[in-house]
Amino acid sequence: MFTHRPGVLLAIASAALFGASTPFAKLLLGGGVSPWLLAGLLYLGSGLGLTLVHLARGALGVPAAEAPLRRADLPWLGLVVLSGGIIGPLLLMLGLATTAASTSALLLNLEGLATMAIAWIVFRENVDRRLLLGAAAILAGAVVLSWQGGPTGLGLGALAIAGACLAWGIDNNLTRKLSAADPVQIALIKGLVAGAVNLILALALGAQMPPLTATLAAGLVGLLGYGVSLVMFVLALRHLGAARTGAYFSTAPFIGAGLAIAMFGEPITMQLLAASALMIVGVVLHLMEAHEHPHTHEALDHEHRHVHDAHHQHDHAPGDPPGEPHSHPHRHTPLTHTHPHYPDLHHRHGHGV
Repeated sequence: MFTHRPGVLLAIASAALFGASTPFAKLLLGGGVSPWLLAGLLYLGSGLGLTLVHLARGALGVPAAEAPLRRADLPWLGLVVLSGGIIGPLLLMLGLATTAASTSALLLNLEGLATMAIAWIVFRENVDRRLLLGAAAILAGAVVLSWQGGPTGLGLGALAIAGACLAWGIDNNLTRKLSAADPVQIALIKGLVAGAVNLILALALGAQMPPLTATLAAGLVGLLGYGVSLVMFVLALRHLGAARTGAYFSTAPFIGAGLAIAMFGEPITMQLLAASALMIVGVVLHLMEAHEHPHTHEALDHEHRHVHDAHHQHDHAPGDPPGEPHSHPHRHTPLTHTHPHYPDLHHRHGHGV
């Protein structure tokens, strides 16, 4: 287990913030806020809050040491905003409106499963038997949790939350394409665009703005649970790849469920305990992963925040920033070595059978 790797800690911190946001969003919905309007307020709070952080960083002269978004990144960013910033939050708010908060929080484990499946099937990230067993346990827990029995089967609220998780799974894998760039800039743009679109559409369909206190509360929940959480998630993607980050992020629902039980006095049922046990097994199997083998780095040109470690032995051109960490375009020469690693920015290589 490489639990001290920065990517693992960032992914779990991201999960904690997002998981905690779920019962607070449920509380705001209980106060009469429209689900679609709340989705807009959450992301707008994220975007505006991070804009203030960005402006303060510039005013204080604090160097970001991060690569800016480039024109080639914009199509990926547009898809990220659509899937994760508009479709995902809307489906989640609709699901929260008719589903118990603790159940909703644990169902959000499906986001990690969707992220992993897309990463493995579409983007060909490496997977072994332990990771597959962990994914199966998470899925089994989600089925136990959402099944209502009788002819009704899965509730519509649960299905809406599952749809949100699929949208976020797509979002997470597309964000992986942007993970070398400044995470504050990514989260800022996503929050402003997604928040504005959701808010305008909700108001156009007749939603009413809530009182100022509820609006500010939604903005604060969005800043922490969507904005800061996303910044940490992007940084974790940089270190771990999409599938592993998704697995660690699956700890979010347990935090949300615990808060929901404390906040709303919801009962601790056998169904909830059985689903939790299955999901815990799935997450632990992922936490136990160890991956080490001889591998070759092909020549690569890119730009991202870095220090001069074993993977960054390059010369500097005039005008490159001094000090470390820093960011500038640089070239990797071919390198073959062996060490523990995840599919991060520098380890997206194929594997033999």
